[in-house]
Amino acid sequence: MSTLEEQIDIDVPAKVAWEFLHRVEDYPRFMGGVREARTAGRHRAHLDIHAGDRVYELDAEILDRGQGRLMMWRTMNGAPHLAGTFSVLPLDPRHTRVQVRVEYDPDTVKEEFGGPKGFAQASAIERLVRNDLRQFKDLAENEPTEGKHEPWLRQKP
Repeated sequence: MSTLEEQIDIDVPAKVAWEFLHRVEDYPRFMGGVREARTAGRHRAHLDIHAGDRVYELDAEILDRGQGRLMMWRTMNGAPHLAGTFSVLPLDPRHTRVQVRVEYDPDTVKEEFGGPKGFAQASAIERLVRNDLRQFKDLAENEPTEGKHEPWLRQKP
């Protein structure tokens, strides 16, 4: 298993960043390759992903931990198996650091998505995650969140 960790500082409060992470329908706006995303029940999202010449349908389990600071996710079906976290860390009342951690098997990624093995594959994944973070930053800093996300991950009393 390989692990990729990236982070970005954004000019919004932590609560705003957290809200954007829960707007599943907006995942295609900042996640490369995701063409459609929707909630699929409690703690689940369904993603249509285009990679190369192939289309994948993946279901992901998404769980909140750490009182609005950590979102854990993993693919449930389809290929490849991926897992990771999004951490939301307040830097001050108006600025937040978003950290992403992705765990993947390079051989499985190569087999499913094609491309070279080793350093080149890791570099491609790293570029994709960095670009996704920049797009997330732009979205969070330039679009209001009020009333737009579905509270699909919230625990019921």
